Amino acid sequence: MADGGRHTPLAPPAARQGPGPMPHALLDALAIAVTQRVAGALPGDRRAAGVGQGTELAQIRPYTFGDDVRRIDAAATARTGEPHVRLEVPERTLTTWLVLDVSASMAFGTAERLKADVAEGVALALGRLSLRHAGRLGILTFGAGEPRLLPPRGSKAGLVALRRALADGVAADGVHDPHALADALGRVGRVARQPGLVVVVSDFREQHDWARAMGSLRARHAVLAVEVHDPREAEIPPVGRIAVVDPETGYRMEVDTSRPQIRARFAALEAERRETLTSELRRLRVDHAPLSTGEDWLLHLGRRLR
Repeated sequence: MADGGRHTPLAPPAARQGPGPMPHALLDALAIAVTQRVAGALPGDRRAAGVGQGTELAQIRPYTFGDDVRRIDAAATARTGEPHVRLEVPERTLTTWLVLDVSASMAFGTAERLKADVAEGVALALGRLSLRHAGRLGILTFGAGEPRLLPPRGSKAGLVALRRALADGVAADGVHDPHALADALGRVGRVARQPGLVVVVSDFREQHDWARAMGSLRARHAVLAVEVHDPREAEIPPVGRIAVVDPETGYRMEVDTSRPQIRARFAALEAERRETLTSELRRLRVDHAPLSTGEDWLLHLGRRLR
């Protein structure tokens, strides 16, 4: 271990490549896939209290002074000879909560782009979809110190808030909180009172005790976990002695990658971590969409949801 394992500042990450092209045809297909996955929380599928605008009939009653004349029901009026108005069960618009990981480990990438680039693309794609049909978008970023909460906004204001949150980038190296994800999910659970969609975009690395908070969210909301990973996190190539640094803590050590035992042990530990994550999300009945920096993330996201 070099330097006794002391903290060493990381070099600046490679320039961000951005999420890449996002064709409208793929976005439309993704919209259909998301709609099918969260059907129970979409407008028209969940009743709100009282009466209002909607598609399901609540009652037809005689017209009284002050009623909106646009609600007069022609069939009932013709049948009874007296003006009647039609009242519907109101429909609730969908609120989407985006829980975005901005920890230092998201600045890693060895393929086409960084993990932060894929996370940005997922956030933009699902954010735009959530604002369709009068929807609203709330954002919570975690992993860079105190979580940042942006309340739900609709239309252009929601998209502007999303772009501002993404422009802040990821945390500096050495900033690490192993309970950041759990705290973020707990906070969303406290502020998201109406059923909606919660999308968690993270690499889920070195985060602990988040299952209970996510299970509580799943009991009330539709939840989608988007896991972003890089091919080099699964295996180490045989390139001799290299220095590796944990971006979350700044911990540095040297590894001899020419030794097959070390490469096999590294791959086994990573496979075990990924399997544990997959099993936990399956147990919680949370939709899981793993995306790699070396693939067409938008196409694979649509396929996973479909």
